[in-house]
Parts: sequence; C-alpha cells; structure tokens
Amino acid sequence: MIKVLLVDDEPFILEGLSQLIDWEDKGCRIVKKAVNGRDAYEYLKENEVDLVFADIKMPVMTGLELLQAVREEDISKAYFVMISGYNDFHYAQQALKYSALEYLLKPVGADGITDIIEKVKNKNRAESVHDANEPEVVKAYLIQNIMLLFGRRFKEKHIDYIRDNLHRYGNGDFRYVSIGFGDIDTLEEQSDEETLSLKNRIYSRIRTLVEEDSDRLFADIPGYTDEYELGFIYSDNPASGFGSDIKDYLGSLSEKLKSVEPESKIVFLAGKKVEDLTKLSLSYSSAASLKPYRSFGETKSVYIYEEDVQISDLNVFLCKDELDELVSGIELDDKDRINRSVNNFFDKINSSNGISDKALSINTNYLLFRLLHLAVELDESINQEEVMTYISDNALMPGEGRGSRLHMQQFASEYAEYLASLRKNTSGGILLKIEKELEENYAENITLKNLSAKYYVNSSYLGQLFKKRYGISFKDYLSRVRIDKAAVLLLKSDKKIAEIANEVGYHDTDYFIDRFIELKGCTPAKFRKNH
Repeated sequence: MIKVLLVDDEPFILEGLSQLIDWEDKGCRIVKKAVNGRDAYEYLKENEVDLVFADIKMPVMTGLELLQAVREEDISKAYFVMISGYNDFHYAQQALKYSALEYLLKPVGADGITDIIEKVKNKNRAESVHDANEPEVVKAYLIQNIMLLFGRRFKEKHIDYIRDNLHRYGNGDFRYVSIGFGDIDTLEEQSDEETLSLKNRIYSRIRTLVEEDSDRLFADIPGYTDEYELGFIYSDNPASGFGSDIKDYLGSLSEKLKSVEPESKIVFLAGKKVEDLTKLSLSYSSAASLKPYRSFGETKSVYIYEEDVQISDLNVFLCKDELDELVSGIELDDKDRINRSVNNFFDKINSSNGISDKALSINTNYLLFRLLHLAVELDESINQEEVMTYISDNALMPGEGRGSRLHMQQFASEYAEYLASLRKNTSGGILLKIEKELEENYAENITLKNLSAKYYVNSSYLGQLFKKRYGISFKDYLSRVRIDKAAVLLLKSDKKIAEIANEVGYHDTDYFIDRFIELKGCTPAKFRKNH
C-alpha cells in the first residue's frame, strides 16, 4: 500500500481530500493528516511515507519550506504534490526546484488525485525493475567502457568507472584472457541455437567457478569476442586475490572445467602482461595472436603469451630483421628480394661462427610462425591445418638437403606461389559453387568440414560467409534447402512422409517433421492438404 500524508491548515479541506476518493481501493492508505508544515516535518522524521499532498501557504511552516527542508536534510524520499489556490509561476518553479512530482491548483478533483497515484505506482514499478537489474546494468556499462579501452578511445572517466565497478580492481598488472571452447569444425556444423546454447552453458560454468570475480567474465564484447569465445580480465597482483602465477590459476580453472565439461575442448589464451588497464588493448591483441600459434607444437589447454610467443632469452641469437625481410619478399612474391634476404640471413649466421641448435630452432619457429600468419591474414580464410601440413612437408626441418641456403630460397619461392594459389581459391566465387552443390546434392551427408576441405577454405571462415550472406548458420541453411525440396515433393507427388524425408536427407522422420513445422509452420501432412 502507498502510504499517504495530507497536509493543510484548513480542516474542511483536509477532510475533503481524505474523502475525495476511495484511497484503499486505489491501493493507498492515509497514515497522517497534518495541520501545518512543522507537524508534517516532525512526522516525516520518524515515519516512512511514500506520497505527500501539501498546501503551499500555511502558518508555522509553508508547504514549500517543508519540501525544501525534507530534500536538503534528506529526511524522506517521498513524492511531493504541492497544492495551491494561486496560479503563480514562481510557486511552481520553486516546487520543481526541489523535485516536486506535481503542482495542482485548487479545487483539486478526484481525477487529478487518481492520475497522480497511477504515476507513483508506475515510478515504483520502474524503480523495482531497475533495482532488480542493477547488476546487469552495471555489467552492460562496464562492457561499454572496456570496449573503449580496446578501441583506445577512452577518457579518464571510463577508467574511473572500471576501477569502481570491476571487483577487486587492485593496482598492478592486467591481462586479457581469451577463452575458446569446442572443436571449431564441430561448432561450425551446429545451428545458431545449438552454438548459443553451448556458449551460455560454458559461460555459466566458468561464472560459477570464478565466483566473486564473475564481473570480469564477458560472454560478448561486440566487435571483439567472437561467437566461440569468452573474455576474462586477470590481474597479476596478489592484492587482487588471484595470485601472481596466471599459469597455475588458469590450469586449475581448466581442470575444474574438465570435470564438469569433459567433452568441451576449452582453451585459455592469456595475452601479454600490461602494467596498466589503459593498455589492455595490447593484451587483447597479443591474446588474439596466440590463436594461429596453437597450430604449432603440442596441444595444450593453457597458452601464455610470454612463454609461447615471445623470445624471452636475450642470449638466443635471432636474425629478426633478415627473416622479416624474407617474409616481406614472400608476401610480394618477389624472387630477387627472397634470394637476397636468404643470403643476408646465412651471411649473418656465418659471420657469427655458426648458430647453436637452440638458436636455429628459435629462428626456424619464428619464420614458420610468420609464414602461417601470412596465410591467416587472408581474411582468416585459409585452412590452417592444410598450411601447417604444407610447411611441415617442405620447410627447414632436419634432414638430408634441408636447412641449406639453396633449400631455403627454393622453399620461400614455392611458398610465395602457394600463397598466390590460396588467394585465388578464397575469392568470392566459393559461395556460388557451394550453393550449386547444395542444390544438387542436398540429400547427401554434406558437412561444412567436407566443403572446407574441398575448396581449401577454413571451416570457421566458411561458416562466417554463410552468416553474412544468409543471416543463418550453415546447418540452418542446409535445413532450409532440404525442407524446401520436401515441400515441392509433397505437392508434386503422393509419396509417403517417411519416404520424402529420406529422399531429402532426413533418416529420422520425427526429426524431419519437427524441422518442417519449424520452417513452414505446420506438419507436412497439413501442408499437403492446405495446398
């Protein structure tokens, strides 16, 4: 019930207000009838009230003086309605200055009172919803501020908001952690609904595990995290409660996840450590650079930028400038530049009286990483597994004839031509070819993985192409093609439902009927009858 306080120095007006409407029927209860502002002021100091109707001109303390005192002393949050026999702008202006809800002229009618009660109810409902959703509101605005950090468009007020609302903010170092889940080929075969369901489940699992630091976990940062990724902000600072060893923290988190999600292949990619939150975009980009690096070496559940990418041993001999020049020659398919860069590389090694096995391994891995990255830069459209196979078969690995100056020149020239062929295969014509293939072979067991292998395109990229072109996943697109074909067969033949289901690629009739209802709005039998 809304608690109402009536204030007027004229007894018959006070009694008239109390009898003007059925207050109980409107969800209100009059808790006090005060004869002046001072009487109302003393009552408000000791009692809770939701709505006050007060005359402006009264002895001892006017309605405006009452309103001013209540607001300045923060005695009550009650809504105030000022009542006056004067249509004076100055009075109304003063009432609004102290956040009066309404300014009513005498004589006050029942409709005016009823409208104000409804307005108070609506405001109370809105505040209740806001209070219930406050954590979500804070989280949403927190994400907006973090997006500004990533885009380097932040101001000091954005950092202040993050500092105030990011739990256990602490001082010191930060990292962005990308959390990938599932086998990418398997995920791309799923419908949008299945993928979203999996992502929400993983998000919920991790949210429970990180407990009070769940505000650091993000399911979606528009333009940054993709549909197969979660984001997490880690603090390399004991005061933050995480400890200083991120590898131990993520390793422990990974083990806990495996116990509840044994089938999900969850991988943590920890970006480089940055000394201040304002540089979080550097940590984000370094975490992203670990994605193609996962193709090298053993499969792990936790990757740390400093350990898996950076060359931290300053005593290791790395010919970075010469190798970067070689990569540029390969990218431009410039044979002269390639040969010159290889010669410079070997000349530098020879001038240093050879190179240790460790240094040779570092130089080789650095070059191979850069070459894979060259392929990935083609709109992420290259099948990384195929590229890695090519490199493994042809690059500078131990063996007869390998590792020589001539072999490196030959390999680099062939890789430049290989990149050119990949660029050609990833042109915009692929979707047209796949559309035609689905139109002709829709009943066969067609998967995104098969198509990506056939057209030398990364399955993730191919899945993204479908979503950009059609607005749905590959699986949903294929279902649409099959159901459309089934609809034609229903109208042009008298075949049984099960027979048609099998003919368009569905071997489970019940599943076929469910998909048909989802896309056509009725059962196959009803569709045939209606048409």
